Amino acid sequence: MVSTVVVLGVPFSSASESEVLADCMNYMQDETPHFVITAGPEFVMKVGEDEKLRRILHQADLITPDGIGIVIASRWYGQPLTERVTGVDLAQKLILHAEEQGMRVFVLGASEDSLQRALATIRELHPTIHIAGRNGYFKHAEVSDVIAAIRKEAPHLLLVGLGQPAQEKFIADHLQEMGIPLSIGVGGAIDVLGGTVKRAPVVFQKAKLEWLYRLLREPSRVRRQVALPRFALAAWIEAKSQVRGRSTS
Repeated sequence: MVSTVVVLGVPFSSASESEVLADCMNYMQDETPHFVITAGPEFVMKVGEDEKLRRILHQADLITPDGIGIVIASRWYGQPLTERVTGVDLAQKLILHAEEQGMRVFVLGASEDSLQRALATIRELHPTIHIAGRNGYFKHAEVSDVIAAIRKEAPHLLLVGLGQPAQEKFIADHLQEMGIPLSIGVGGAIDVLGGTVKRAPVVFQKAKLEWLYRLLREPSRVRRQVALPRFALAAWIEAKSQVRGRSTS
């Protein structure tokens, strides 16, 4: 049974990154389809507004805290999470594992240019890997063709970068149909892997300020960042209410 910490209705796995990686590696060997969500504060706020997304939470095998805001909020609940487990870090480490084990990978998402750059970079770093991909710009009428392309490659690992919550809805809607051992929503990881979007320098990563670096580089993200203070306030209020409830029971 996976231990979880529930933040605003989202059950985050309390496992460390190494434990999540071990679980994912086991999933990749399984015949049963598995689904991992990497979620930050923006995703949590969308869950509160989207009934379908709330149902999807129950389909996921793991939901990891992809954002320092989630880790901080967990402390308010008195159940501190170990650490962040981000989509880009998971993707990079599982790609290495796939190469070492002779497993197949499929990447779905981003623009055609960004996708091809990501695939080229991955093949350069992992010359023996079996990897294929398809860009994320397709219409609803083309979904069956996308599924067919994925099934043809029969990957052990599917990395989906369609943005949240579109990527989670795509995986949930087609999880059984695709029959892939492990599918993960990885957000903008494809752009990072291809170098289209530069990841924050290590100093920002260690300071848990990747969100600030991205905002400084892309001021247009400021409207999306409004979700962060909304998340912090909502989580703080809920956490304090739960703590008071436990103290009076």
